[in-house]
Amino acid sequence: MFSQALVRGRNARGYSQVKAAKALGVSQSYLSMLETGDREATVALARKAFRVYRLSPALLPLPAELRAKAGPVDLVAELAALGFAGFARGKKRPARNPAQVLLAALARKDLDARLTEALPWLLLKHPGLDWQWMVRQAKLNDLQNRLGYVASLARRYAEAHAEHAAKAATLVRLEAALEPSRLQREDTLCRESMTEPERQWLRQARPPEAAHWNLLTGLTPGQLRYEE
Repeated sequence: MFSQALVRGRNARGYSQVKAAKALGVSQSYLSMLETGDREATVALARKAFRVYRLSPALLPLPAELRAKAGPVDLVAELAALGFAGFARGKKRPARNPAQVLLAALARKDLDARLTEALPWLLLKHPGLDWQWMVRQAKLNDLQNRLGYVASLARRYAEAHAEHAAKAATLVRLEAALEPSRLQREDTLCRESMTEPERQWLRQARPPEAAHWNLLTGLTPGQLRYEE
């Protein structure tokens, strides 16, 4: 819960409630209600707490429904804000919850290959995401196959890199949560504009995991290059 994150963040910074309230621009009594869960933080205040307490962006508020499909420029800026080294030199924008960024990207019909390759990183970098929200939104938007394959890519990357190995079990659970709703229809990993010859080739050449998730994609963990 965000209220508990506020308490943990304040304590980690060594702030009294008075000092924290001043840093956040609210009264002590209001902060007290936020910390007990009697009041819900606004998005603006949650973003400020994220900066002041240096909280994980996985704690930022999530919308009840996935609405806007973020454009490529927005996604580059959001990935940069979340710490993705591949876009570190690009323009940044206020961070959103990585779960929201990931689902917004997967909702795109077409996505630049560099952006698609960055998506498993979100799951590796932020293992504490709200899986329930992600699975629910994936089902509502018919994105479960895309999310399932991205989780598979992240899990296999984690298994091959010792520094991420502990995250593999969490990603297995995400795949398992999506498995019962796996769609039988054919889809792509955000490349709906590919030609029919490309589609025919990928039906034969795609990785077994992509075939399992009924996706036409050649992206494999070996193609992912993440700087830490």
